[in-house]
Amino acid sequence: MPVTQDEVLSALKQCYDPEIPVNIVDLGLIYEVRFAPAPEDKQDVTVDMTLTAQGCPAHVQISDQVRARLEQLPGVRTASVNIVWTPAWTPERLSADARKQLGIE
Repeated sequence: MPVTQDEVLSALKQCYDPEIPVNIVDLGLIYEVRFAPAPEDKQDVTVDMTLTAQGCPAHVQISDQVRARLEQLPGVRTASVNIVWTPAWTPERLSADARKQLGIE
């Protein structure tokens, strides 16, 4: 059975920027998830994501965390992560849960 976008986003809610106590989905860092068929009824998953700042020192750690978490999902053969800068991340991308956790609302 193919992995769904909801399953991917749910898995990514377990990934965190080490400097911010909010998961990367609620931070609004995930821009796009794409699926491609792979052998043995599996899928390859590609995630386009950004970071809160271009100079983020944890970009490799976060990318590795995303890749590893997705490759644990049944039905995923490989996962890849593209760090993109357009559009630039802004605090408006924060979910309501993230705003509450960060004390913004």
